[in-house]
Amino acid sequence: MVRRSSITSMFVGSPIKPLQLHMEKVCECADHLPLFFKASAAKDSAECKRVHKAIAKLEGAADAIKIDLRSHLPNSLFMPMPREQILDIVRLQDKIANISQDISGIMTGRKTEIPEPVIDLFIVFVQRSVDAAHQAKHAINELDELVETGFRGRQLEVVENMIVTLEVIEKETDKLERKLRHAMFKIEKQYPPLDMMFLYRMIGWIGKLADVSHQVGGRIQLLMAR
Repeated sequence: MVRRSSITSMFVGSPIKPLQLHMEKVCECADHLPLFFKASAAKDSAECKRVHKAIAKLEGAADAIKIDLRSHLPNSLFMPMPREQILDIVRLQDKIANISQDISGIMTGRKTEIPEPVIDLFIVFVQRSVDAAHQAKHAINELDELVETGFRGRQLEVVENMIVTLEVIEKETDKLERKLRHAMFKIEKQYPPLDMMFLYRMIGWIGKLADVSHQVGGRIQLLMAR
């Protein structure tokens, strides 16, 4: 876990570095989801528990950064970006970590198995949703450069292209979600109804990872439009 004093020291110039550090931890949480679902597909309950604990620990580290960031965020007059918009981005980033922990925690608790015919598609869907979080992180990591250039010039174009790519990834996850739901529908009668209902719910949460990541990109667009 990152020491609070080291986080606080980053605010000397700008809140952007803590924001980026928070997104880094958030993405580490999401990165464990493909590992979790591979372990679930292999019916390795011990590995599922281990990965869930790792996600929970990372989510705690992300929370510590979030709390420090909120506590030490100065007045808008002393920042390169509006305080409310920074807090909104932090809130969305926090959702990515929370969703990752909730998915792994509930899956571990229920011990629900993924049907064999949809395992590969399931994992591809999970990975693409995680890709969306990383694409949002790439854009967040360019914020300091954007501030330095006054949200103008070549750097603005670079970030705009990153957000276009994020939109493409988000649309791909939507298509994968529809494809996965259709594949599940074709086999659902062969499995316990409660398990299938639960898996449909998990699919919705996984898709939300990409949706929230896309919303992060949208907030960056608002900053660029100032």
